[in-house]
Amino acid sequence: MGVRKKQRADAIKESKSNLAFAKLNNCPTSPRKMRLVTDLVRGMEVEKALQVLKFSKKEAAQRVEKLLLSAIANWQQKNEDADIEQAGLFIKEIKVDSARMLKRLRPAPQGRAHRIRKRSNHVTLVLGENNNLES
Repeated sequence: MGVRKKQRADAIKESKSNLAFAKLNNCPTSPRKMRLVTDLVRGMEVEKALQVLKFSKKEAAQRVEKLLLSAIANWQQKNEDADIEQAGLFIKEIKVDSARMLKRLRPAPQGRAHRIRKRSNHVTLVLGENNNLES
């Protein structure tokens, strides 16, 4: 590895060490359904996002809520002495990517078959700190 490439890799690693994130891989929900839920909470403060997810009727909301709680726990692990309310945590970035697709066949009339695609997704959640809350 060259010197500049190593310096760049070290800089990226250092910037990621300050972030608290959580990933959910191969979640058996279609990405479109998951994006409906993640769009609700993108950019929200953590406490408000937890309330929105808790009272949402969608099944994907339970999975995103669990992922958010995991990201908060990861943040607490890095910042043991910090207080969550004082830090002003918010959802800095949340993205849904498509994952593997299970392909199945469903019988159709006259001896034919239709293909069924059972989709899954990856969700990545990044928390940010808003230290400007001095009120």
